[in-house]
Amino acid sequence: MSSTRLGDLLVARGLLTPVQRAAALVQQRRTGERLGRVLLTMGFVSRVDLARTLAAQWGREFVLVEPTMVDPVAARRFPLDATMSFRAVPLTDDGTTVVVASAEEPQPALIETLEVVYPGRALDIRITTEWDIDRAISVTHRRQLVDASIYGLYFRDQAESAYTVFTPAQYLGFVVLALGILAGLWAQPVFTLLMLNVPVTLLFLAVVVFRTIVGVSGAAAETQIVISTDDVRALDERTLPVYTILVPVFREANVIGNLIRAIGELDYPIDKLDVLVLFEENDPETLAAAKAAAPGAHVRFMVVPAGELQTKPKACNVGLLYAQGEHLVIYDAEDRPEPDQLKKAVLAFRRGPSRLACVQAALNYYNWNENFLTRMFTLEYSFWFDYLLPGLDRLRLPIPLGGTSNHFRTAVLRELGGWDPFNVTEDADLGIRAAMHGYRVGIINSTTYEEANKRLGNWLRQRSRWIKGYMQTALVFSRDPIALVRRAGLRQALGFMLLIAGTPLIFLLQPIAIGLTIGWLVTRTQALAPIFPPWLLYLSLFNLLLGNALAIYVNMFAVFKRRLHVLVLFALFNPFYWILHSIAAVKALGQLFTRPYFWEKTVHGLTRHGAPG
Repeated sequence: MSSTRLGDLLVARGLLTPVQRAAALVQQRRTGERLGRVLLTMGFVSRVDLARTLAAQWGREFVLVEPTMVDPVAARRFPLDATMSFRAVPLTDDGTTVVVASAEEPQPALIETLEVVYPGRALDIRITTEWDIDRAISVTHRRQLVDASIYGLYFRDQAESAYTVFTPAQYLGFVVLALGILAGLWAQPVFTLLMLNVPVTLLFLAVVVFRTIVGVSGAAAETQIVISTDDVRALDERTLPVYTILVPVFREANVIGNLIRAIGELDYPIDKLDVLVLFEENDPETLAAAKAAAPGAHVRFMVVPAGELQTKPKACNVGLLYAQGEHLVIYDAEDRPEPDQLKKAVLAFRRGPSRLACVQAALNYYNWNENFLTRMFTLEYSFWFDYLLPGLDRLRLPIPLGGTSNHFRTAVLRELGGWDPFNVTEDADLGIRAAMHGYRVGIINSTTYEEANKRLGNWLRQRSRWIKGYMQTALVFSRDPIALVRRAGLRQALGFMLLIAGTPLIFLLQPIAIGLTIGWLVTRTQALAPIFPPWLLYLSLFNLLLGNALAIYVNMFAVFKRRLHVLVLFALFNPFYWILHSIAAVKALGQLFTRPYFWEKTVHGLTRHGAPG
């Protein structure tokens, strides 16, 4: 092994100038990152030149790995988790010598593991680039990657996977309930309708009271974990961990360049960023657009191998296998996170409890004033992320994550089994699953700006997918209600049922309940009178009038934190906006039975408004 330092070797080989070496050393002292990584991210050396020089420094042979050079049998004998951990791929095994390509300096742990897997062989460990290792893994372990990304959670714990849509007990319960209702309507129609009206009215009342209490708690709490600008400035960047950013994209050629630029504007040492852009195999247009954006060396492009399923959580699970960061965050293609968000998340993890698995940043929209739909969407998101989620946090209730800007401890995320690719709101499911395993989800005072849907058809596709995912999550965690209460506690179980199961139920039932109530009030027909005894009529009126009034009110005060005061009057249209949710819920229910895993694609890049700087 050469005792000459890496920077000096590169200068001696004519691959680096003394001025560049000096600049890289200044950056290294600031961030504490390895010099080779610093040189790559500053664009001073190429990956091949760096790997070739490191091989000389370590006294190893350099090799450029082509997929055809890898013996699949030899490579697959080495476990995939070891391959990922050591960043090493066995190339050939002739029974006497095993040739191994490594992107890191061989450590005793790698040598000991190789000697166990390939006993009696001599080891010829050569040095290559990280990209060569990633490409070799994607080719030789393709089937394992597909299986791990799709069935990893299912094989880990079938009870927590949405692969089984309905259990036999759930099917039986639905059939018995449906037959009971039909029999009751035939034998005692008035009494049966009354017995249906009572629980529906009480459910409406419970949800109205629950959301109001949580929203008011959120208003009082603001955010649970508040990180100030001074806190961020005081950070020593040498102590910052490597941070993985996963960017799953599909048919996003028109916006992917903007996201890559937004990631480049993050206030985080670029040499400590591990950005994985995850492409689908049948989407070469987005890959070409991303390449045209010319990202730096901190960005890796991963093509997700096609399988039986093509969903965002499946792509994220592939990214999780390759992730190198201590922390990990998801960003969607249209996202514009605030620059200091990663540093705030690091501080939140340091200050939070040891069981803090994830912190969620708020989401809001930069095209909020484009049309009626974007204004209503902004009202909804402002209440959800600025008040409802902080209220859930303050009351120690399960928090359903948003689809983006959720920051994880990577080790805990792997312990939880990653995302469920069969659940089309994999984020909400993961937040609830973390709570069921005794982990906390927190909220941080940072915002990611997104593009609000401006087209009704696009909005319905997106919203029906979200509602279907809530239905899936409710079905998964209600398979064993006793176990749910035992693991989470009665208060958390009730909170989960009211929010996750109650939301789609309200959307489905509200047109019928409101229609019957208004029908009785307007017509006073004797046919409806027995269904509305006085006490139940008053409760129905409370839900209809005060319930909608409370929903309008919380949407009104939700905009004050964002200072979007011009949206206050739009909160009056909230009842009409919920009608759209009921339409989406009916579509979601149909797909739950016919296409449970189908991922309705949301089209981005439709807005005429620019993202915030």
